[in-house]
Amino acid sequence: MAANELNALNIRTAAEAWVLFDRLPAARVEEITTGRWRGDELPTGHPFDGVLVASGWYGKQFDGPDDVHPLLFTARGTVFPVDPRRIPLGLAGRVPLSGVRAMRRMLPYLRPALRTRKSTARLRDIEYRGVASAAMVYDHLPIIDHFRRADEHTLLGVMDLRGMTEPYFFILRRDIG
Repeated sequence: MAANELNALNIRTAAEAWVLFDRLPAARVEEITTGRWRGDELPTGHPFDGVLVASGWYGKQFDGPDDVHPLLFTARGTVFPVDPRRIPLGLAGRVPLSGVRAMRRMLPYLRPALRTRKSTARLRDIEYRGVASAAMVYDHLPIIDHFRRADEHTLLGVMDLRGMTEPYFFILRRDIG
């Protein structure tokens, strides 16, 4: 099931997304440590819906189990890793998308302050909802992103952020070019 097929499923709620997530097979760490993955959202009515895309989020980079960049952004055609501690996640869903888009226009100027060269997460196979599958554990934030395989080039992810009452679902497509 490719990313466009995931979007075409017309999933609108977290309950519908959970049904899909739970029926997908595991994605093992060794299968996904292949470099850059392009991100997209799976809108379910979550307060974060629209925020990552509007902010210039590109995706994630998995170079090895201990060499992971959880947040890649793009500005003026350049993709760069950002330290998640420098992103005000607490504002997600509270700032209007127009404000997020305005901040995106500032990314070329903010890039030196946001950018990191160090990995800020790691991948581990973790049991979640009854299936041991790849999960990305952030080094400095209470976040674990859990992944399931939609097809050989597409992952369905769910963000597990301590204190967040609703799940945030997203899609990753292997960046093949």
